[in-house]
Amino acid sequence: MFRAPFLFRLALHYFPMKITRRIFSFVFLLGLFVFPVAGGSADKPAASRKYLVFVGTYTTKTESKGIYSYEFDSEIGKLTPKGLAAETRDPSWVVVHPSGKFLYAANEAGKASTVSAFAIDAKSGKLTLLNQLPALGEDPCYLSFDKTGKYVFVANYSSGNVVVFPIGADGKLAAATANVRDEGKPGPNKERQDGPHAHWIETSPDNRFALVADLGLDEVLVYKFDVGNGLLTPNDPAYAKIEAGSGPRHLAFSPNEKFVYVTNELSSTVTAFSYNSEKGALSKIHTNQTLPAGFVGENDTAEIVVHPSGRFLYVSNRGHDSVAEFSLDRANGKMAHLGISHTGGKTPRNFAIDPSGKYMLAENQLSNNIVVFKIDPATGGLTPTGQVVEVPSPVNIAFLPED
Repeated sequence: MFRAPFLFRLALHYFPMKITRRIFSFVFLLGLFVFPVAGGSADKPAASRKYLVFVGTYTTKTESKGIYSYEFDSEIGKLTPKGLAAETRDPSWVVVHPSGKFLYAANEAGKASTVSAFAIDAKSGKLTLLNQLPALGEDPCYLSFDKTGKYVFVANYSSGNVVVFPIGADGKLAAATANVRDEGKPGPNKERQDGPHAHWIETSPDNRFALVADLGLDEVLVYKFDVGNGLLTPNDPAYAKIEAGSGPRHLAFSPNEKFVYVTNELSSTVTAFSYNSEKGALSKIHTNQTLPAGFVGENDTAEIVVHPSGRFLYVSNRGHDSVAEFSLDRANGKMAHLGISHTGGKTPRNFAIDPSGKYMLAENQLSNNIVVFKIDPATGGLTPTGQVVEVPSPVNIAFLPED
């Protein structure tokens, strides 16, 4: 066993006090780099701890009343209900602000759609409404923050536009600084692609661009983002095209920021792109199916997540009711099938990997439950832990670390 006091006395026997102190200071600093005491890395996610978990739901024609809170222990993978966090209409997407003080919800309600700002009581898991603004579009289905945390981005599905709202120091939403409708030629699916349908928006890792997955246009659009004024303008190139009729829904960046993965809802596929951070440009690598060979029936993909290690990719199938698992080549971005796991319920609209990287929480919307899976760190495989938590119409999960 290493005994610092003994070594310190031994050094004093041969060196003066001043030199001895310098030697031990150097050894201490070297140890911080070689043997870090906390934190995670691309290959080793953050250490286990407890988290508050907020679950967004649909309230229309269900028993749900709004947003529910839970405690999640990432050491044992246990999800414990805390109760109704806030009563609010159809909070189909919820996000926790980087400060941990606020939560924002997309209230998906057609022409009456809004975006709500809440203050978080971290001890009780309760939410207090701060303010609520019109979404400036129909059926907001995705929210995200820019990298400064000064703005919240909104993707309005039915109206096909994206909106930027500033966030005040008090957490309240201010008047929109940008409201842009996606432009392009609709895809061939006349029922689902009758016009632009923005389904996902986030800024690039360097905060210079905003990427939008538009299901109706079969495009990933790229906008320049002016962080000083909260403005969006078309980039050059303005978009990357997906195969006709694919219906891009959600995106996920690789941890090394070199690649982008897109789940295509209508074709049940996932497409890999290389990403040029200087130009904000996407170049297609290849596309893979998310369904097993021989599957017959209707299916729509929903969520896509890259594991914190950067080694694995997961996509949910609604219809087959499963999660497709892929390995990722971190050098060239290519995907390879690993397997497929059933989610233990019906219509996995969303799933989330906890920040420790140990567990996946799959939300089965139409069977009203969340099923917890253990993630094998070596293979990426999923194994049910046996824990199933009942919640009405779950559609989105957001994590908040507890102090």
